[in-house]
Amino acid sequence: ATPPRPLATRTAYEHVPPVEAEANRTREMASLTASTPAMRKSAFLGRTTDAKARAVTRPAAGVKVVASTEQEHAVLPRRAALSLVAGIAAVAGRVAPSQAAYGESANVFGRISNESGFLPYAGDGYSLLIPSKWNPSKERAFPGVDLCYEDNFDAVSNLNIVVNKTSKSSIKDFGSPEQAFKEVAASLLGEQTFSGKTVSEGGFAPDRVSAASILDVGSKSVNGKEYYLWDVLTRTADGDEGGRHQLFSATVSNGKLYVLKVQSGDKRWFKGQEGQVRKVRDTFTVA
Repeated sequence: ATPPRPLATRTAYEHVPPVEAEANRTREMASLTASTPAMRKSAFLGRTTDAKARAVTRPAAGVKVVASTEQEHAVLPRRAALSLVAGIAAVAGRVAPSQAAYGESANVFGRISNESGFLPYAGDGYSLLIPSKWNPSKERAFPGVDLCYEDNFDAVSNLNIVVNKTSKSSIKDFGSPEQAFKEVAASLLGEQTFSGKTVSEGGFAPDRVSAASILDVGSKSVNGKEYYLWDVLTRTADGDEGGRHQLFSATVSNGKLYVLKVQSGDKRWFKGQEGQVRKVRDTFTVA
């Protein structure tokens, strides 16, 4: 046997030609690549990825490869099942109100339970609809107040139902609507507590700081029972709310005088509350 040739070595002080040095570095990198995962840089993405060497085994002669077919049959049923479940959910499932399509706002509170904005109320011998955002009040500003509700946002908007005994058998026994107002409804406007000397200005009479104007008078019949209606605008010298609208409805039943008074501040009246308070008065009925 031929003895191995001694490796040619050079001292650290020997000069290595550039071409030979580059060839040495290439051989060293090739040997490193064969034993460790190669590092290669993508030319388009500019990022480094690890490429691990993978051993490729070939099947022995006469052995059929069926793994791929079995895997394919195993994957297909799972995909079909997932597609079936998604289809059933899309057809039979119902999207919750809190979920919204792209570009739509989600209703996290669910559906509106009371779309009318009113709640029915049945009292002692009378009934009406009350705004759903109004709350009961314990205040009793007038004698005979049976019910008092006020707006939970502004107590200026409120309603009162006053029930008092009477010897009259019908509201018509008080005279015409114009004649009956003073005896039936005027006392519910309140009285001026100021006493002093003032000049006539701002539409107020001398020594007066409040005023009431009857804007409309009417009557209606419901189930054979007559009702008197009054629309009144009250103002005070302080100009609070620009005035207050008072809607009245009065009738007589079973020896009792029923009077409904609904009030709304002038500012909120013109912002849409007029329709709300008119509906309260329109739904007021006495048995």
